[in-house]
Amino acid sequence: MSTLKNHQLFNEFPPVSTEEWEEKIRQDLKGADYEKKLVWQTLENIRVQPYYRKEHLADKEYLTPLPGEFPYVRGNKAGSYHWEIRQDIKLDDIETAHQKSQFYLDHGVTSLGYIFPSAGEKPLLKNLAEFSRLLRDIPLDRIGFNFICGYNAPKIVNMLQAEVEFRKFDKARIRGSVDFDPLGYLTITGKFYTSEDADFEILTHLLQFVSSHLPNYHALAINGCYFHSAGSSIVQELGYSLALANDYLSRLTDSGLTVDTVCHHLQFNLGIGSNYFMEIARLRAARFLWANIMEAYHPEKEGSKKMYIHSITSDWNQTLFDPYMNVLRGTTESMSAVIGGTDSLLVRPFTDPYKPITNFSDRLARNIQIILNEEAYLGKVADPGAGSYYIENLTDSIIEEAWKIFLKVEAEGGYLQALKKGIVQTDIEKTAQHRYHLIATQREVMVGTNQYPDFNESVKHEIDEEIAFPVTPIGDAIIVPLKKYRYSMEFEKLRLATEKHTHRPKVFILTFGDLSMRRARATFSCNFFACAGYEVIDNPGFSSVKEGAKAAHKVKADMVVLCSSDDEYATLTSEDLTQLRDNAILVVTGAPKCMDELKAKGIENYIHFRSNILETLTYYHQILGISV
Repeated sequence: MSTLKNHQLFNEFPPVSTEEWEEKIRQDLKGADYEKKLVWQTLENIRVQPYYRKEHLADKEYLTPLPGEFPYVRGNKAGSYHWEIRQDIKLDDIETAHQKSQFYLDHGVTSLGYIFPSAGEKPLLKNLAEFSRLLRDIPLDRIGFNFICGYNAPKIVNMLQAEVEFRKFDKARIRGSVDFDPLGYLTITGKFYTSEDADFEILTHLLQFVSSHLPNYHALAINGCYFHSAGSSIVQELGYSLALANDYLSRLTDSGLTVDTVCHHLQFNLGIGSNYFMEIARLRAARFLWANIMEAYHPEKEGSKKMYIHSITSDWNQTLFDPYMNVLRGTTESMSAVIGGTDSLLVRPFTDPYKPITNFSDRLARNIQIILNEEAYLGKVADPGAGSYYIENLTDSIIEEAWKIFLKVEAEGGYLQALKKGIVQTDIEKTAQHRYHLIATQREVMVGTNQYPDFNESVKHEIDEEIAFPVTPIGDAIIVPLKKYRYSMEFEKLRLATEKHTHRPKVFILTFGDLSMRRARATFSCNFFACAGYEVIDNPGFSSVKEGAKAAHKVKADMVVLCSSDDEYATLTSEDLTQLRDNAILVVTGAPKCMDELKAKGIENYIHFRSNILETLTYYHQILGISV
């Protein structure tokens, strides 16, 4: 009986073919361009369709294997998986770092990272005694230990092995990483640690050492996050990371190491941005591509084809203003990483771009992961994105586009040659500049920065400008390095300059005429000028421009912004405008048809939806005498 009822129920919903869907869509568009209205062209040159159906997955054979099976699109492990919840500690003081380590482990962290001091700062962990003090009473066989130490990696790995042996831990149970990455270091500084040949000789010995003494430890880092921090697209970060890893494989196997030795100790460190579904698909695509690259090297161990991914939430899109938005961004980025099947995850504290980490920002960063694991149960499901027509097609598109970049680099002779020729830098810089243009024209929104700012927020006493706007000295660089950016930096410089100015400019919103148009344009104008930190004085409306001019003069406005309909603008008299211009900078909101007539009357300044907000605000800074 139940089967019959179900059969009858579904008879009421007959299948609809793709042709029928398309016909209905075209009817609803009423002649509008299908491609322009419904197809999304992404930064990665991927054309995203308005919908996907089962038939779009018909030719994707790699979807058949289960999680834990080659080519590992669906994850490295069968069944539910658990990622490493990582938190990093700056090594300013050994005792403080030890206390933090114990605290983190007591509060849900399963992997620790130790950040070495920058060049010129007091060196720590100079000997085994200091190393032992740092890690005393910590169960080395149950926690991941990671050291962000660059050139010091061989020394650290030696001390870790000695500590493991002295405390009689099973060396096979020791996990974690060091970030020794000569080519990555060259990419961001323009030079090697010492020299090309010396660095690769050190790397060869390092991998031989860990292979014998710490068999499950990652000693070679592929820092794709460097590309991310410079403003690359998702496929650029993936394509160049794969090319970088392939350069290491080729050179290290030529020096006598086996493919299995290199790959077993290799870790990909990738940045995770806020493009939610694209980031999920990117991690799945990354595993597929790496597995197939490794297949060509014919490793003896199947596990060598698996890509170990450590994900790091984005620093590119973190902001100084409205910084709690960084918490929301970090949360969606973390979800993308986990759903995409990352092996390890680090969430950047929301204060990261402008001051040293606080206990509060540290706690929020840690708890994002713990909530996803303990309350959202994301670690209980293998490949939750599987079967999603959208995600599966994105995965396929990213595979295709990233592979094009990989092949382009290989045609240039490999990653190092492409880097020396400036191909990598030019390609990523072009993308970064395009992204800057998108945010400058508000075609991409950063809440709190180029749209919906907090009108009265002030941060000049909260931030460390050396952290917010770091300057990387090139020195004796042998190539042009990648430039590290944050998406919002130019807007932040404008707003900070306003805060430091002798007085905060007043922008008077003079609304008159048509109610709906004046309110819409007033809202737009308020947000526009608040992005520069100006004091915005909104008004419910005036019966005439003359009345508004008097009110603006009374508050000593530096700028008066007219907000009304195009028809009302056409009625403005030269007398009205002269009175306004004599006391303040006069701006009209919109691009009215009568613009030529208004210009003839002396109005030169206009803002509208097609304005480049960054260039426009920079221009008004110059007029107001605010130096950036």
